Amino acid sequence: MLFVPRLIHLARGGAEGMTPLNAFDNALLQAGVHNLNLNRVSSIVPKGARFGEMGSVPVGTVVPAVYATVTSNVTGEVISACIGAGVGSEGGVLMEYHHMGPADDAERVVQSMVEEGFARRGWDLQEVRFATGEHKVDRLGCAVAVAVLLDSVPVDEEGR
Repeated sequence: MLFVPRLIHLARGGAEGMTPLNAFDNALLQAGVHNLNLNRVSSIVPKGARFGEMGSVPVGTVVPAVYATVTSNVTGEVISACIGAGVGSEGGVLMEYHHMGPADDAERVVQSMVEEGFARRGWDLQEVRFATGEHKVDRLGCAVAVAVLLDSVPVDEEGR
């Protein structure tokens, strides 16, 4: 049996930590997805999926997610991680990007990535939404952007 996610929850965060892993965990905490086990998947939005809040999900739940993360220990550096969700009538794509620089630059790059993904597929792009985490590093910081894919509806191998 296959499962098709029907809900896309976009989240972002940025935080400090005493180690890179602690900074990442703290950024996930700020994004509100800290108590989930994120199972990294590739970047396709199912046809008919909608954007929304994820609501209450039990601690430790394994969920499919697309995410971007960046960590730095350069004091004063601005770091950004971005997810762009492009949707159209055929479905969509999720593109992720991170860099040492501001959020608006990351969003411009991701916009271009989404547009290329749609052009290569021959799809019409109707909407793009962003989740962009930006953080100014104090000692050891992390920025994250996450698209959690939830609200699965069971389907068989033929998509019914």
